Parts: sequence; structure tokens; C-alpha cells
Amino acid sequence: MTQEKKRIYQLAKDYKISSNAMLSILRELKFQPKSHMSVATPEMIAAVNKKFAEEKKEAKKEMEQREQAKATGRSSVRIGGIKVDNSKSSVAGLMRKIEKKQKRKDRRKRKNRHTVDKDAVVKSFKSTMANLQSGSKPKRRYRHSGGSEEVAKTPDNVLEVTEFMSVAELAKLMDHKPAELIAKLFELGMMATINQRLDLDTIEMIAAEFGFEITQMAEIGDAKREEEHEEDLVKRAPIVTVMGHVDHGKTSLLDYIRKTNVVAGEAGAITQHIGAYEVERKDGRITFLDTPGHEAFTAMRARGTQITDIIVLVVAADDGVQPQTVEAIDHARAANVPIIVAINKIDKPNANPDHVRTQLANHNLVPEEWGGKTIMVEISAKTGEGIDKLYEMLLLQAEMMDLKADPKIKGQGVIIDSRLEKGRGPVATVLIQKGTCRIGDSVVAGVTYGHIRTMTDDKERPLKEVGPARPAQITGLNKVPQAGDSFMVVASDQEAKEISVKRSQVKREYEVRRSLGHVTLDKIFDRIKEGQIKELKLIIKADVDGSVEVLSDTLGKIITEEVKTNIIHASVGAITESDVLLAAASEAIIIGFQVRPDSRARETAKKEKVDIRLYNVIYEAERDVKQALAGLLAPTIRENVVGMAEVRNTFRVPKVGVIAGSYVKEGRVSRNDKLRLIRDGKVIYTGQLSSLKRFKDDVREVKEGFECGIGIENYDDIKVGDNIEFYELIEEARTLDSVE
Repeated sequence: MTQEKKRIYQLAKDYKISSNAMLSILRELKFQPKSHMSVATPEMIAAVNKKFAEEKKEAKKEMEQREQAKATGRSSVRIGGIKVDNSKSSVAGLMRKIEKKQKRKDRRKRKNRHTVDKDAVVKSFKSTMANLQSGSKPKRRYRHSGGSEEVAKTPDNVLEVTEFMSVAELAKLMDHKPAELIAKLFELGMMATINQRLDLDTIEMIAAEFGFEITQMAEIGDAKREEEHEEDLVKRAPIVTVMGHVDHGKTSLLDYIRKTNVVAGEAGAITQHIGAYEVERKDGRITFLDTPGHEAFTAMRARGTQITDIIVLVVAADDGVQPQTVEAIDHARAANVPIIVAINKIDKPNANPDHVRTQLANHNLVPEEWGGKTIMVEISAKTGEGIDKLYEMLLLQAEMMDLKADPKIKGQGVIIDSRLEKGRGPVATVLIQKGTCRIGDSVVAGVTYGHIRTMTDDKERPLKEVGPARPAQITGLNKVPQAGDSFMVVASDQEAKEISVKRSQVKREYEVRRSLGHVTLDKIFDRIKEGQIKELKLIIKADVDGSVEVLSDTLGKIITEEVKTNIIHASVGAITESDVLLAAASEAIIIGFQVRPDSRARETAKKEKVDIRLYNVIYEAERDVKQALAGLLAPTIRENVVGMAEVRNTFRVPKVGVIAGSYVKEGRVSRNDKLRLIRDGKVIYTGQLSSLKRFKDDVREVKEGFECGIGIENYDDIKVGDNIEFYELIEEARTLDSVE
């Protein structure tokens, strides 16, 4: 466990002094902290401890002097230039006087200061749009007999806050005047305005100064969510995510269950998008999530486990446990979701289900028949063998979990996928988890909002309403939401828009602060290296948000100490002229996944010489980007020894220097070779030739068995018996695999 970092204002509290006083002490100790929010390094803490220990020694010495003064009749003593009254002095009193003296020094310094570090102010607080309301909390007040109004110090004195609240919003929540907060911030060395936005650390610090604790709200708008009522809970269908290694038969299993053929429409027979499908049979209803199986889709698979009740882990009986099988197990365990194993392809001649069971047992998935707790069902997605039993096991597991939801509240769920369709606009696949969603409802999904115009199921059949644990495709949002965004029904379009605006402003503030973030040692180190790192800039366009997310995640992770990718833009939709112009200005490459550039974009790309790469399978894009990055790698430099010569005589030539009369013992000597002068087995000098002669003639090369005259550039200390080794440097192209 790593120890939590202590900030300077917390260190000041430990010593019961103000943050400004602590900053002054640290600066006297030759440290340069930026503000009270800076992290106190171990060196700072040690120096402060030492200083206060010395002060305590001084105080102890003062007490001894006071005792002596009493004996001699003196009424006061002077410690460190401070006159201390014998009758009232103490360690605490002395510390207060030292602090007052320090404050007087600080005031004098401020009086003589005529400039303000504007860059520091901008980096600490960046102004954004004002009048953002965050939803105030009921005020707790009481009045004293004198009529003054204060915040009630109740035991639950906790504020629910959102990051990047303004000073005005925080003051309202704390029931204080904004001027009080601004004054306190100024006292702590921070300049702020009433509409200034504060990061979470600053909110926590200023709340603590006024006696409050804080708890962060998960998301703006959460207060609008309706709570389920115990008396209205009804049984709901389980949400099942199908996971496993590529080509182990996940989509084929769903094909058989749904009696459709999704695989035929997928590039390379690999599922490229996440889908939600509802299956209803006589014995019950189940909602399936089909996650892609290729390793490039790890992020999408992880998202699937966050909203699921049960995992079906598909493992091929003829292939066994593979890397993505292990990843799926890890994701399921991280989400604390039960796993049911479907051992597929048992109809194949080389199928070995028991070997699969043994491999899974090594990953702590022990089958029930071996005394474990994991349900394992042998199936064939081709013939249908074992499918009924798998369905039965899923319903049995769901029955044990007692899954319930309240259908009477406003709908709440999550965006499974989204895309932009011509003629329909943004289309989102949503999975309702609680409540009911109806046509005409006002909804919020992440930073997008809208009014539901149409709802259809996975077979494009129209729906009027959707209840818990049911998927639907909806239209009517103002923009394409991100896959994984929370989705909820609200009271009105106006309320939806207000929540969307607040979330958008917080998102912008986060992105701005992330780009202008406080300087840390890690960032300084990164900036030092930036001059050496080469990067490949990319613009990613895809047909659905899930693919955008996965491409960004996959290509963004291609990074070494020397080269990296930089994704400057990623969005859903066709490649437009705007994308091409951005690529031209940024010297970027456009990666298009299952989308095409329009005619104007093609013309502009040809004119601006922008490279557009189009793909239908994600791992092909990953391969090409890796090859492009490999071209940016500095080549490997390898030495190749080409010859060895022995010095048999030396001659000093005026205006030239010492020439070594040498005999080539091995290989050959060339004018362009580099050399090492070796004496008694040790390298004395490394350099290159200044001249190479045969008799009186300059030559380009001397082969083994011949004599020659060798001049070494800028070096004359050559002796008879020395050996000269000649070598050349060979550049070899590198791949990313060689440096990862």
C-alpha cells in the first residue's frame, strides 16, 4: 500500500500554523513550493521537523534561562531576537510570537512586491462560463440570541459536491457568503473570483477550513434519479454477456439461439460491434450482450461486464484456453459476476472437453462435477446439442440471484452502442436497467440529451415502451452519445438540456485542466523527453462509437520510449472535408473504419496530400500503424570488425603528424573505417583515419598481407607494437516488437 501524499496545507495543520506561515518557512529552508496545495516531499517534511525540533530546543533553553533569570531577579529573557516575559512564556507562546514575527516579514515582502505571476494564476484557476447551477442542498441554519446566522454544526456536516464547482456554488452549498470563501482562498495564497471553478482538491481544502467534509457526487444529474420502491419490485430477466477467445463460437452460439446469422454480415467473421439481443422462450426470457472476441476489443469486453448479471464463457473444445479466455475470466472476476462455461465445438473429431476443464481448473474455475462451483455445459453451436441445457442453467442461476427491478419509475440504463445514420440522425442502443422508457420521454445520455422519437428492438420492430433488462434502439438525441454513458429519463426537455449543459461544461473544464495540469516531476520528465520522442498523429473516424473507442484505445497504446501515437481527433461518421483540413494542418493520417470519405473530402485530400487509410477489420489498422511507427524508430547500430593492423614503425611528418608504418594482419583497411588503437590489450584511443598510404600514394583500401602508412586524426601517441582495429557501423531497421 502506498502512503497517501501529504499536502503543504495539511502539514501546516499538523503544526497548528497557517498555510502562509508554512510556505514562508519552507522558502526560508530553500524550498520553492508553488502553493499550499503542493505536495510536501519527504525532504520538506524532514526539514520542517528539524526546524521545529530546533525551535523546541530553543524553547527549552529559554525555560532554563528563565529559571536562571528568576534566581537573579531578571523579569524577561530574549530568544532569537524576541523578548519573552518570564511569567507567561511557554513553548506555545514562543511559537505564536515567532509566527507573528514571520507574518510581519511577509507583509513587508508583499508591500514591496509590485508584480503578479499571471501564468501561475492562470494555471491554478481557469475561468469558464458562469452561472452554472449544481443543485443546492437544503440549508441547515440556526440563529443565536444575538441574531447572527451560522451553519449548524451537525454530526452529518457533509457536503455533496461535483468537481469544478464555482466559488459561488460552493458558498451557497456551505451557506456562507462568496466573499468569505474568496478571502479564505486569498489567505491561503490563491486568487479567485466568484465564478472561478475549483478542482476537487481545492474544494476539499476550503470546505475543511469551514468545518465541512465533502463527498463527490458520481455524476451531475444523479439527484434526479428515482429510487426503486421495495413494494413495486418485480422479477426481471437476467442480462448475460457472452465472452471468450476469437473464433471460439460466441456469435455462432447466439445465432443458434436467435435463429439468425449475424456472422455473415461481419467482416472477417469477427464481431466488430457490441450488440444487445433479447431472447424469449417458453421457460423464460434472457437478454444477451455479444462482445467481440479479438484481443483489440478488450475495452469493449470490459464494458460488457459492468452491466451484466451472468457471464457465459465460450471455450472451444478443440482449442482450449487462450489469452482472451484468461482476459474474460479476469474481467468477470473484477466485476464480481458469476461465470457459466460453455464448452463449444464438441461435435469436432479432435474435441477434448476434459482437457478444457483441466485448463480452466488451473484458473480457479473448477467444474461442479469435480467438486467445484462452476457450471460447465458441453454444447455445439452448429448442431444445437446442449443449448437447451445451457439456457436452463442460465435461468437457474438467475433464479438463485433473485433479480428484480421497479418498472414504475422513470427509465435508467446505459448506452451499449451508438452511430450516426443518414436520414435518422444519432441512433443509440440502450439497455434499460431500472424503470420504464417510453416514446416521447425526455432523456439524457452522458453529455447528450433529446426527446425519444422512435424505439425499435434488435429486429427493427417498433416498440412503445421498454422495461427493465430490455434493449432498444432509440432516435431523437441531439448528438451521438458515447458507448458506456449513463442513460436516464427526466421530467422535461428543459431539465434534460440543463443537465447536458452542466455535464458538457464540467467535461470541457476537465479537458482544459488536463492539458494545463499542474507541473509534476513526471510531466517535467516527459517534457524533457518530448524533443526526442517521435510521434505519429492520427485522426480516427468510424461507423459506431464502440469502434471509435476501441480503435482509440488500441492505437493509443502503441508507444515506446522513442515513438508513440497521438490521436488528435476521434469521432463517429463519414470522413469529411473538415477532417482532411485538420489532418493537413496537423500533419496527421486519417484512419477510417467501415466509413468512406465524401467527394469533397477526397478532392481536398488529394490537393493537400493527406493520407487516408480505410479498414474493415481493426487488427489490420493496428498492424499498419505499428509498421508506420517502426519507420520512425532510430535504426539499430551494429559494429562489424573489418580488419586489424600491427604498428611496426612510426614516422613523424612535418605539418602532418605521426604516421604508423603498419602491416595488415586480418581483413582489410578502408579510408572510411573507424578505428581503435589497442596497446597491451587495452583500448587507448577511438577515432578515425586521417590518411591511408601505400608508399607515397593515397589509397582507398589496403588488404590483408600488405603494408601501409596510417595516420590517425588528432592523435600522435602511436608506438611500435600497437594494434589498430578497424570497424564499420551497420544500421539495421527495427520493429516495435524489438523495443516493447
